[in-house]
Amino acid sequence: MTDAIILLITTVIILFAIKGSIKHFKGEGACCGGGSKGLVKEKDKVLDHPKIGEKTIRIEGMHCDRCRQSVASSLNKIDGVAAKVDLKKNQAVVSYDRPVEDSVLKKAVEDAGFKVVSVH
Repeated sequence: MTDAIILLITTVIILFAIKGSIKHFKGEGACCGGGSKGLVKEKDKVLDHPKIGEKTIRIEGMHCDRCRQSVASSLNKIDGVAAKVDLKKNQAVVSYDRPVEDSVLKKAVEDAGFKVVSVH
């Protein structure tokens, strides 16, 4: 009887672990300081002047909406830059209304704790 109870408890724990892992790898889990339900939706940044260009940044290490929001917030702090981050594509599309160096964009992403694969 004791063995059956231990087996049941172990099975329940494993099921919860599998469920959490699946959500994590889909980018829906709470991997970076809490669940995504507690996030405050930030408004999209709008450029002050007409857009003169766009760059795509490939990013490694984003797993959840909190990661996405962290990258977007870091990039949007740059004057003349408005970023839209796509968690599923692991990229940020950055529009800009003045020249911006790739190194500045890369530093913003890395300061948020993620790795830049490429900027183009």
